[in-house]
Amino acid sequence: MKKMFLIFGLVMVTGCVWAEDNIAVVDLQKIVSNSSQVRQLKQEHAKKMEELNKVIVNARSAISKENDASKILQLEEKYTNEFNDKKAALDKDYSNRLNAIEKNIKDEIAKKAQADNYDYVFAKSVLLYGGKDITNEIKVK
Repeated sequence: MKKMFLIFGLVMVTGCVWAEDNIAVVDLQKIVSNSSQVRQLKQEHAKKMEELNKVIVNARSAISKENDASKILQLEEKYTNEFNDKKAALDKDYSNRLNAIEKNIKDEIAKKAQADNYDYVFAKSVLLYGGKDITNEIKVK
């Protein structure tokens, strides 16, 4: 609640300065949800998660067939390490690709802001009032 009042106060104090400025807003959630790159990344990630689940199924199968306690521990360690390595690589790849998409979106917003001479571009969820909504004008893949 304090943050909301602080933001509101800052908007009120600086409102007279911004009255002369050209302000735009974008709905980042809408841009991300409409991005074909994000949809493709999510689909690929889901497929890779299914493959990762197969490691678990295979591990359970192999472990259930073993009777020797020491071999069971070895198998558990082997499959745990395999799962953790694949999961870490998957998470790193997903994060890197998501960061690249985020940079692309920011670049497109910056291009639009420069082309239309906007002084400020805010996320729609941050600005309480004002600003031209340019969400539908941002073209991302």
